[in-house]
Amino acid sequence: MQHPLAILLLVCLFLSFHENTCSGAGAGTSINYSKSDSPPAAAGSNFSSCLVSNGVINFSLPTSPSYAALLNSSIFNLRFTLPDVTGPAAIVFPRSRDDLRRAVLCTRGSSLAIRTRSGGHSYEGLSYTTENHVPFVVVDLANLNRVRVDSGSATAWAESGATVGELYYAVGRSSRSLAFPAGSESTAGLGGLVSGGGFGLLSRKFTLAADNVLDAVLIDPSSQVLDRSSMSDDVFWAIRGGGGGSWGVVYAWKLRLVPVPANVTVLTVGRTGPIELVAELVHRWQYVGPDLPDEFYLSAYVPTGSSNGNVSVTFQGQVLQSKEDAFSVLNQRFPELGLAEADLSEMSWVESAAYFAGLSTADDLPNRRLQAKQYSKAKSDYVQTAISMGDMVEIVRYLSTGPTGSIQLDPYGGAMARIGRGETPFPHRAGILYSIQYGVNWDRSQEPRAEEYIGWLRSFYGYMAPYVSTDPRAAYVNYLDLDLGVNNWTRSAGGSSAGAVARARSSFGAAYFGENFGRLVRAKTKVDPGNVFNNAQSIPPLALAVISLHKSK
Repeated sequence: MQHPLAILLLVCLFLSFHENTCSGAGAGTSINYSKSDSPPAAAGSNFSSCLVSNGVINFSLPTSPSYAALLNSSIFNLRFTLPDVTGPAAIVFPRSRDDLRRAVLCTRGSSLAIRTRSGGHSYEGLSYTTENHVPFVVVDLANLNRVRVDSGSATAWAESGATVGELYYAVGRSSRSLAFPAGSESTAGLGGLVSGGGFGLLSRKFTLAADNVLDAVLIDPSSQVLDRSSMSDDVFWAIRGGGGGSWGVVYAWKLRLVPVPANVTVLTVGRTGPIELVAELVHRWQYVGPDLPDEFYLSAYVPTGSSNGNVSVTFQGQVLQSKEDAFSVLNQRFPELGLAEADLSEMSWVESAAYFAGLSTADDLPNRRLQAKQYSKAKSDYVQTAISMGDMVEIVRYLSTGPTGSIQLDPYGGAMARIGRGETPFPHRAGILYSIQYGVNWDRSQEPRAEEYIGWLRSFYGYMAPYVSTDPRAAYVNYLDLDLGVNNWTRSAGGSSAGAVARARSSFGAAYFGENFGRLVRAKTKVDPGNVFNNAQSIPPLALAVISLHKSK
């Protein structure tokens, strides 16, 4: 006689919702666990029984045929699909707010760590891995992807499992003159992107995604449902840029939409030549990109390597003006680029979103499966003072020797610089010229050389130290980098201390959040004193003993 749970899981094979079911849809190879990282059978059994008894049937266990396929479906950095990476005891796909609440309760009740995944773009896999082989559950929000746009009030409610592309598509269908300032990766999940700030092509005009959050629905560690009026001011502040995985699960966001022209201008211009020529263009860009009118976004992308002694650079731009006006301003401010009118095109904002995502048409924006996956490692920096021409030559020369990779320079300034550093947890405001995102990538055949490629990236990052911000050397939390330091949790919850807070502050905390780190710790202590929601770079709470000591003084 089959166990009732087994029968239910078989029935669920015939159900589908975005190809996710309680035991998964489709075929896939199961993950091979070693004895050291296999999830405890009792915890897994208790967890699945709890889900079923609470009416949650959309989940997958390691014994399910499609478990591996579902786990890997939203892993965009293939480093975290390798056999030595511990897999979760279960993957849950909530289909409603109540499902999400029950998943949190069951995970806590089974003494499993919680990892919440919205899009799977975490640079270090923190939304679907744990430290020290701590048993855990992935709560995957892919089915919570509904977007409701109210063009009359220029607002939208978007569930955290919606991708940037799904949001953009919904906004574009509702109005040609509305947009939302977020990133260019159409498959990135809103939950993670907004939680970390959310820089994008419209940020110099309308600031970050997180700056445009009007309200949110948070499932806290006790599974209570909180909105802006019922969560503390510190917590509402913290969830808008304080990083994901620390506060609970944001079920949905109320977003302020922003006005854009019926047509915007886009450009992609590549230049190839000797190292000195490319360095001169990038050097000049430093004085142009961050200082253009707010309506202009112009980035610089420099790939590694060289061909016949030549290197290349690509400039991409989006301008909230006509092609004629954009051409006039750019030719005046950046004549060294040698723009031609044919380099610029006009299109609607939603079409430009597809263009920058590398898609053929705006109709592809909601498709979660179009982005290529790769093995990669990334790091980030902020530049406050323009790098000299001589130093830029040597930087480009260093890049020309590297494995497959690149640096991406994104201009700051504009409206971003007119918001105080403490208005949201994201502190990189006035005084920042541009950000640098460093990356290397490789394919499966090159996996044996992965450490060599990562080593080169770390060496280049070290080489750049004299040219970037200091005290602290800043970084962007959405470009997660475990090289900055980790919490090193050894159990599913708890384990924090004054020492843990100090270590987090002196490593990744200062880099990501600067002076805002202290308020983030206070917010964490209010909403999650038991450290239920944690990861390698989550905000640690103050220990209860420390809180009592401060109250007694």
